Amino acid sequence: MSFLKLVLGAAGAYPFATTISAPIALLFIRIIYRIYLHPLSRIPGPLLAKITSLWLHYHAYVGNEASVIHELHATYGPYVRVSPNEVDINDADAIHPIYVSKGGFPKADCYSNFDIDGHKTIFSTTDHEHRAARVKAVVPLFSTKALRENESAIWGCVDRMIERLELESKSRKPVNILNLTRSVAVDVVSTHLFLENYDGVSEQGPTLSVSAFVDAFVAVGRFFYLPNIVFIWLDWAIAKWQNDRETDDSMMVVDKFVGTLVANTAPKSTNFPGRLWAAGISDSEVKAQCKDLVFAGTDSTGMNLATIIRCLTIYPEKYERLKQEINGNIALGPNTQDVQSLPYLNAVVREALRISMANPTRLPHVVPAGGWVFKETHFPAHSVVGCSGYELHYNSSIFPDPKSFVPERWLSATEDMSKYWFAFGAGSRACIARSLATMELQFATERLARSNVLDGARAVQEEIEIFEWFNSKVKGEKIELQWT
Repeated sequence: MSFLKLVLGAAGAYPFATTISAPIALLFIRIIYRIYLHPLSRIPGPLLAKITSLWLHYHAYVGNEASVIHELHATYGPYVRVSPNEVDINDADAIHPIYVSKGGFPKADCYSNFDIDGHKTIFSTTDHEHRAARVKAVVPLFSTKALRENESAIWGCVDRMIERLELESKSRKPVNILNLTRSVAVDVVSTHLFLENYDGVSEQGPTLSVSAFVDAFVAVGRFFYLPNIVFIWLDWAIAKWQNDRETDDSMMVVDKFVGTLVANTAPKSTNFPGRLWAAGISDSEVKAQCKDLVFAGTDSTGMNLATIIRCLTIYPEKYERLKQEINGNIALGPNTQDVQSLPYLNAVVREALRISMANPTRLPHVVPAGGWVFKETHFPAHSVVGCSGYELHYNSSIFPDPKSFVPERWLSATEDMSKYWFAFGAGSRACIARSLATMELQFATERLARSNVLDGARAVQEEIEIFEWFNSKVKGEKIELQWT
């Protein structure tokens, strides 16, 4: 009792000291809990990451999250604690329970930072029923039947890109192929899903008119893990104080394109907006969903195709082998095989998707009630777990010399290789447009070989560096080739 009186007396005598010391004591207790007593305390990781999520926010912001965590796995093993309540897993056996089985674990709340104009998109929503109604409406557009019926239009987009590349190659000046591949990507998405060709390939400016719009959404990845309320205020502050005329102009261009598209879509149209209308979706949300497709279709597929072109230039022996397969197929005349069934062409596409890192970071999902036990390691309910393309695709035990472009490895792919390939995610929440994107890449690769357009080309940059955000951003925004 005398000790209690002493403490209370000291608190009364020194109220300022108590005001300061109490929060410090609570902070100290919290730190001790997170390091030693938290349900994830046995998962290894950097000390700072165990204590605070600021470690993860910092590496996400500067754009080296995936490579830093990759190095940590080399030290700590298959599990790395990257924030007090989050774990990165580099074991492909975790893909099925997290993303596939029974629809997978729920998406983490941070996906809502990718909402558009106040609407949950098919990508950003964490609500399964909300997504299911919208996916059901539009999924027929991504079926094999729908893609086959529209092949000629997709081929037309690709052919126009090849014509533009041939024209630009004659200038003998560096050609930014990333801008060109983004252009054909938005053309394919708009042509197939909207029945309205954006015609980005015909634009004559140094950058595609939608690029600044796309880059603005890519930059959201800097703050991907922030709580949504914090993100909203930060986004408002950046928009208020950062006067970026190029981005504003690009946003207006996309708004006008989407607005006109939606306004001109007949009520019973079977295109993307029409199908959403039929499902009872409001005009404003239909526009947001269309913007999301413009962003996703332009960014990821543009990066993937630019990687194919650059790799075929850097590895001329691969380019020659691809040309031999394509020319041999053409020589078959009426017995020509479907492009999508050519083994080496598909190996080129698959290998490029492995190394392009269009989406390098984790796909975080939340462990459901009851927790999850994976290979004798317990993950408590509400903890966040995930796998990343960077970690799985650069696993040297599965892919020897992982950063090299080796299409041949896919000609005799092992079960583990297929299991560790994570380019489009997995399960019901995998990329809804993966079949369309794959067809576009296959068609473009065939035309690159058939046209001989890469003959005499060389890569300008020795290395392409990226910001490792949720969607990667090429530093300098250029992947250049030059013809001799």
